[in-house]
Amino acid sequence: MKRPVIGIIGNQHLLNDEYPTHAGGTMNSEAVSEVSGCLPLVIPADPRYVQVEELLEVCDGFLFTGARPNVHPEEYGEDPTEAHGAFDRSRDSVSLPLIRACVDRGQPIFGICRGFQEVNVAMGGTLYPEIRDLPGRMNHRMPPDGTLDEKFALRHEVSVTPGGPFHQLFGSEDVMTNSLHGQGIKTPGNRIVIDGRAPDGTPEAIYVRDAPGFTLSVQWHPEYRATQDPVSRLLFAAFGRAATAWAEGQRAASVLDVA
Repeated sequence: MKRPVIGIIGNQHLLNDEYPTHAGGTMNSEAVSEVSGCLPLVIPADPRYVQVEELLEVCDGFLFTGARPNVHPEEYGEDPTEAHGAFDRSRDSVSLPLIRACVDRGQPIFGICRGFQEVNVAMGGTLYPEIRDLPGRMNHRMPPDGTLDEKFALRHEVSVTPGGPFHQLFGSEDVMTNSLHGQGIKTPGNRIVIDGRAPDGTPEAIYVRDAPGFTLSVQWHPEYRATQDPVSRLLFAAFGRAATAWAEGQRAASVLDVA
């Protein structure tokens, strides 16, 4: 049986600081294949090579992954500063209109970390350049030292809205997550619902209100050990069900239809 195709939005990367590549983390492909039950397809996120209309026809859903470069602040009406870090304008040019098109069509999207931030910006929201500089906030960044397991270790709870889609999916109002991000939501975009927060109030789980399809996005990295972590499995399995429904022509699945 043909698997639904998930477009994994890639990132520009210089191999050995000189050879340009488009890269996608292995953990994302594993989660899409092993948990979502879909075919992972890494997309070179550059408008010179791909067009949104083409991608919509080729893929059944899209995974907007984490990345070191951040969304350029000009995309939400602010000037860049040193605190905003590095950028990938090519990915901005593909991801943001692709998100808006998917929301309109009901085509499934799943945003992770930068992808979570992209969904907010695509819908008209803004971002803080550095969460840890805000009064009362935790340092949400990845620890600079340690093994991969230590860097991706569960670090704080996320509390979700009682009765909301994440509560329905998890079966709990509180889940433990890792934390590897510097930026975060400042103002939510049009129709963006903040459905989960860290203990310091930082938004961690969102969806698009009244979207005709799957739009769940999270600020943490559920792709890490997605086959083993129960919260991650629930997220990627729900995404896979939404992509399967789309591939089978069921275009009206709601963002709440995740159980």
